[in-house]
Amino acid sequence: MTSERKRVFTNTPWEEKVGYCRAIRVGSQVFVSGTTASDEDGNVIAAGNAYKQTNYILEKISTALSSIGADLSHVVRSRMFVTNIADWQEVGRAHAEHFGENPPAATMVEIHRLVHPEQLVEVEVDAIVD
Repeated sequence: MTSERKRVFTNTPWEEKVGYCRAIRVGSQVFVSGTTASDEDGNVIAAGNAYKQTNYILEKISTALSSIGADLSHVVRSRMFVTNIADWQEVGRAHAEHFGENPPAATMVEIHRLVHPEQLVEVEVDAIVD
């Protein structure tokens, strides 16, 4: 039996150009694509501030989750990609503030760069809705 798939689109330019959705739910599993601090027009939010970018990203992820019947408490795994590992404390602080009493398994790695040079952080999450 095939599970129904529910997709969420935020209509950012990247979704159409690259061919992906922001999030997809298959049964009880939810996967949220790598998310950066960019608005619907592709403009980078909070350039130069990893903490503010991470907050914006996690709010964007939270909105995507809620549109398919999930929330941050359902997240079981997060992956954080940073362009400068020296920003780990600021990124980690925002992550901890958003997940609070429901921390997921998490990974943070430094990468060379993201699509836009002002993007400092990208986050993706997986969730399970009971």
